[in-house]
Amino acid sequence: MPSSPTSGEAILEVIAPDGSHSIVRVTDSPFLIGRGGETGNHLNLNDRRISRLGAAIVRKGNQYWLEDRGQRWGIFVSGEKVESRALEDGNVITFGLTDSYEIVFHTSEGDTSIEDIFNRIEGISRNKTESETVPGGLRKLNLLLEATMLLQAQLPLESVLGTMLDHAVSVTDADRGVLLEPDGAGGFRVRVGRAKGGGRLSPESFVASQTAVRQALERRSSVITEDLARADLNLQAAQSVVAQRLRAVVVIPLYAMLARSNETRMDDHRGELLGLLYLDSRRPAAFSKLDRQILDALAMEAGGILDNARLMERERQRLRMDQELTIARNVQQALLPRGFRDFPHVLANGINLPCLTVGGDYFDVFPMGDGRTGLLIADVSGKGLGAALLSTMLQGAFSAMTIGVDPAKIMQHLNCFLCEHSDVERYATMFFGVLDSAGHLDYINAGHPPPMIVRHGEIVQPFTETSFPVGLIPNAEYAVSSVTLEPDDTLVLFSDGVTEAMDPDEEMFGRAGLLKALRGQKNPPLDQLQKRILEAVESFTRGASQADDVTVLLVRYRAAAQGAKPAMAAGALTPA
Repeated sequence: MPSSPTSGEAILEVIAPDGSHSIVRVTDSPFLIGRGGETGNHLNLNDRRISRLGAAIVRKGNQYWLEDRGQRWGIFVSGEKVESRALEDGNVITFGLTDSYEIVFHTSEGDTSIEDIFNRIEGISRNKTESETVPGGLRKLNLLLEATMLLQAQLPLESVLGTMLDHAVSVTDADRGVLLEPDGAGGFRVRVGRAKGGGRLSPESFVASQTAVRQALERRSSVITEDLARADLNLQAAQSVVAQRLRAVVVIPLYAMLARSNETRMDDHRGELLGLLYLDSRRPAAFSKLDRQILDALAMEAGGILDNARLMERERQRLRMDQELTIARNVQQALLPRGFRDFPHVLANGINLPCLTVGGDYFDVFPMGDGRTGLLIADVSGKGLGAALLSTMLQGAFSAMTIGVDPAKIMQHLNCFLCEHSDVERYATMFFGVLDSAGHLDYINAGHPPPMIVRHGEIVQPFTETSFPVGLIPNAEYAVSSVTLEPDDTLVLFSDGVTEAMDPDEEMFGRAGLLKALRGQKNPPLDQLQKRILEAVESFTRGASQADDVTVLLVRYRAAAQGAKPAMAAGALTPA
């Protein structure tokens, strides 16, 4: 099987459904491809039909391999559906959809942009007569090639743009140059400005010829005049031209470049408008014919490279955000209980699997005095950092129960607090219970999926009472209910990420799936029971990406020892 080059860098040419084009470097292994960046994807594709975990490119020795990581419609390489396959230069990756993204795989050995631009310039030079050749043309050509190579380096975006302008001004001998970028309101703003000699140009001191800009956009091609005194009358009369005594102007639109066949004309493969390269001078004939052709060639390269530089800058920002989210995840996971205490009458085990880097689920088991144990599982609405922050706040609030605060009052206080701060736009479902040594369980269910009890291989579902989630209904009342556990009963608490897990056909696992996983389990070790639940969910979803956190808390009641204190009265959530 053919292999990728032994030392080449992999590059992805991404063609969006609207025809826009971008270049992405494969910087990691595995390099994750899918919908959305919250799942850690390196390449985010904005198509809801593409799975959150779609595919991955993995470097194995001297080869790059493409792996299907759960794309619903399958992953295809040059029209062939694959599970795992070595990639070759020029392979086209698709997602089983006729109107979605296409990705062309390249290696850096196949990148001939510098050679291409040199050949184009060389062809221009061969077609010129000796009299047309501008003195210093070789120096300018060298500057152009140097600029192109610098633009391809992995520099910060501002350095890339500044380098491009410095060389453009030097090549053309212009008085000043700016890079204009879309401002989102139909106009343009100055991104970088340079004066002759490399000095910085203040955006406030610059006024572009709007007539020249408009002409370049209408034509979708360069507007270049050597002498405005002999230019189009509209351009001669433009207010900015007159006020600034300009005699020569260059405006070159910069486009992202689309893939094109040999039959496609040059002007048919332009994608998104990235900006405008604008240069002007107070000297007539400042821009010679050779200068213009060299500048056109530079602009062709700069459009694609500018697009790539922007993507690299976004990638750097994404990596910084990933680092911050990783810190948040580490803090959140550290706050979850580790190595559950060996309570006299309780065994416990639990796990939280966020669907994003951080999640909104939380659980805890803690002593409350007098032989009682507190049990808590919560699910904050929404995902990501906001939900994680609120779940941490809930943990702090319920930690107060160990020092004698009434749980019902805490629930009501949390509800009032969140309702009064509606701009938080979060609420939480919660199940809180207090289990004593005699098996008596008092509980408050604030809109959470009701737990199940595994009793000698059978499933009991006695938790019928519920109230509103906290933070949803002002002045909601939270009633206390109670059940009695038998020795070796296992209480199964879970978030809706378990029952609402979906397979590739968007069918839900449901309570029926959980019941099936639990039925027949006669007091297995809790870690084995937890593993069985997770494996049942994973087998059902068959790799489909999930939109919710998965949290499971298992609590097994052990009969009270001789001489234990009597049970509390039913319904009594008396603080320690």
